[in-house]
Amino acid sequence: MRETDDDHDEIRAAMRELCAQFPDDYFRRIDAEHGYPEAFVDALMRAGWLAAMIPEDYGGSGLGLTAASVIMEEINRSGGNAGAVHGQMYNMGTLLRNGSEVQKQRYLPAIARGELRIQSMAVTEPTTGTDTTKIKTVAVRRGDRYVVNGQKVWISRVQHSDLMILLARTTPLADVPKKSDGMSVFIVDLRDAIGHGLTVRPIANLVNHETNELFFDNLEIPADNLIGEEGRGFKYILDGLNAERTLIAAECIGDGYWFIERAVRYANERVVFDRPIGRNQGVQFPIADAYIEIEAANLMRYRACHLFDAGKPSGAEANMAKYLAAKASWEAANVCMQTHGGFGFANEYDIERKFRETRLYQVAPISTNLIFAYIAEHVLGLPRSF
Repeated sequence: MRETDDDHDEIRAAMRELCAQFPDDYFRRIDAEHGYPEAFVDALMRAGWLAAMIPEDYGGSGLGLTAASVIMEEINRSGGNAGAVHGQMYNMGTLLRNGSEVQKQRYLPAIARGELRIQSMAVTEPTTGTDTTKIKTVAVRRGDRYVVNGQKVWISRVQHSDLMILLARTTPLADVPKKSDGMSVFIVDLRDAIGHGLTVRPIANLVNHETNELFFDNLEIPADNLIGEEGRGFKYILDGLNAERTLIAAECIGDGYWFIERAVRYANERVVFDRPIGRNQGVQFPIADAYIEIEAANLMRYRACHLFDAGKPSGAEANMAKYLAAKASWEAANVCMQTHGGFGFANEYDIERKFRETRLYQVAPISTNLIFAYIAEHVLGLPRSF
C-alpha cells in the first residue's frame, strides 16, 4: 500500500511549526555569511528529531526510516537545508547495527540527548572517489591503539561534529582474497583528534555546505574504537548507504515541492499583458510536468523506506529513489527559476540559493552514472562495467 502524506500528519505539523521559527531570511543570512545554521540544528536536537532512528532503549524515538525521511523532507520543503544535519540521522546507524553493546551504551544515549554530534563519515579520498576498495588511508594496529595515516576529501560537517565514522584499510589490498575485504570502521573522537594527528582543511564550494579535506598523520585511535570485526568495514559502510540515499531522496522531494509551490504562487500573482502568467500553457505545462515527476519520485522514496524498515534488501530502490528525486528536484528548480524570470536570480526570492543546494545531489553522495551501473549489474544482470 502506498504511504501518503497523511500517514505522518503529527510529525509534519510539528516539523513545520519548528521550521517556521527559522524563516527564509534566517537561511538567506546563513548562506550569505557562509555560516552554519547552529541555532536551527540545536533546536532540532533539543526537540529530539535527529534521534528519530535511535531505539528507545538508548533514549531515542525508535522510529523507522520512513518517519526519518519525512523529517528530512519537511526541513527542505520549509525552505531549509537538511544537508546541515542529515549525517546525524544515518551515521549512527553504522554504530547501531555493528557496534558492541559497550560502544552503544557509551555513545547512543548521549547522541539521543543531543549532547554528541556524529555528523561526519570519512570514506572518500582524492585519488579513489567512488572506487572505495582502492582507498589508501591505512590504520595499523600497535598494541592497544591503531595508528592512522592518509587523506580524505569531501568530508562534511567535521567542524560541527564531535564524532566521525572512519573507513581505513587495515590489511593491504594485495593481501586480501576480495578487494572489498581488509577495510575497517572506527569511531574517531574529533575533539581529541583535531590538532593531534588530524588536520582539517575547509573546501570552499558552490553551495554553503561545510565540507573538508582531512590529513591523517600518525593519528592514534584506541583499539576499543574499532566497530565490529577488523576487515569487515566495507560491508558495514554499505549497510548505511541505503539509509543515506533514501533520506537524501526525501530531501530532494522536499526541495521539489518547495520549487513547485513557489512557481505556482508566482505564476498566479505575476500579471503580464493584463493576465496572470499562470494562465499561459507555456508556463503551466512545465510546472505540471515537474510536479508529476516529483510525485513519481515520492512513490519510490516510500518503497525504499518500507523495504528498509522491514529489514529487506533495499539497495536498488534506495538508488532509484535517489536518482529519481535528485533529477525531479533539479527539473523543478529549473522550472521555478524560469517561471520567475529575472527575479529568480535575486537573493530575496531564495530560489537561487535552493537552486544551488539541490544541484549538489546530481553528483553526491553517489553520481548518476554509478546508480546506472548498479541497476545494470544488480537488477538487470548485465556484466559488471568496472
